Amino acid sequence: MNDTSPPPAITDSHCHLDFPDFEGQLDEIITRAQQAGVTRMVTICTRLRNEPTVRAIAEAHAPVFYAAGTHPMSAAEEPMATVDDLVALAAHPKFVGIGETGLDYHYTADSAEVQKQSLRIHIEAAQRTGLPLIIHARAADADIADILGAEFRNAPYSCVMHCFSSSAELARAALDLGFYLSMSGIAAFPKSHELRDIFAAAPIDRILVETDAPYLAPPPHRGKRNEPAFTAHTARVGAELFALDYADFAARTQANFDRLFTKAAAHEAAA
Repeated sequence: MNDTSPPPAITDSHCHLDFPDFEGQLDEIITRAQQAGVTRMVTICTRLRNEPTVRAIAEAHAPVFYAAGTHPMSAAEEPMATVDDLVALAAHPKFVGIGETGLDYHYTADSAEVQKQSLRIHIEAAQRTGLPLIIHARAADADIADILGAEFRNAPYSCVMHCFSSSAELARAALDLGFYLSMSGIAAFPKSHELRDIFAAAPIDRILVETDAPYLAPPPHRGKRNEPAFTAHTARVGAELFALDYADFAARTQANFDRLFTKAAAHEAAA
């Protein structure tokens, strides 16, 4: 007899459903996600001028929540956000996080000071709203750790290190602050042994899963357009890392998401 039970529920905690890669296909993409057990998605706005479009996607699709901020790679070319701007956006019932923000010195090191200014603004918005900060970190581990730690000591806030692929030192600094690490398809790449070791050494109650779609598709879809349904492939790698049954790992990451993204969990409970 075939097992017709639905797959364990998981959440794609970070994707970009407003990107042109998905234009005109959102209904099918969200349906495929749900068929794979991906019952919730957080779509991330990376330029605040696009917030109305991202908000409309969340409003039109029950499983979709959203967050907004200025991506560090865009910080020098976008108007500087204000704390009040971000706090005002947070009034929307499906707005559940601040960002993504952070530091990226891989391609945009020349705008480091602007990125730091933008990051501090986003941190203050997270502190004021109680919503989790969503951090992008690339080739900037020391500065990220310094700023996140200093601002946390000033006023605590919650945070996820999205698509974590940095050093063990930055992972430990983030975990020591009570932050979360999110596994993307990078963690499923065959050569990502060191990154998998970092995740395996982290507490299971601080792990999230994501796609960062349309980027970074995990095997067996590597090199193709990523989409929320593929969260399940990364989650299966996570289950192996923690020596858990897939359903157990899925349940743990769901509980982690609910604990961090409390507004999404409360909205879903009230629906």
